[in-house]
Amino acid sequence: MDRRTFGKDERIRKKRDYLTVYQQGARSHSNHFTVIAHRNPSGKRRLGITVGKKVGNAVKRNRLKRLLREFFRLHKEQFPPARDIVIMARWTKGARGGMPIPSYRDLRLELQGLLQKISHD
Repeated sequence: MDRRTFGKDERIRKKRDYLTVYQQGARSHSNHFTVIAHRNPSGKRRLGITVGKKVGNAVKRNRLKRLLREFFRLHKEQFPPARDIVIMARWTKGARGGMPIPSYRDLRLELQGLLQKISHD
């Protein structure tokens, strides 16, 4: 049976790992997200999430992070194997309080398009 969890070994947790991905990874962009992927020696898929204050207050930022973790948990097999992947939220500075958080459906469609781009690289 396939375990749909998001354990510690599937997270990027150290600052040096984030910096390595930022400096050496391949980038792909969409309207709301930038995905950076870099091959890792562990052989596992690992996810890192960064959400800046332009997105909105803490409630909105945490909601978006929960949606991104849920997407990873349910669609792990679509992520390239043996890669560190950082998903960065990219909101344009707009009205006060940031832009509304996209629905899970919209988020899923946008991220699946980005995953197809990085899978072919």
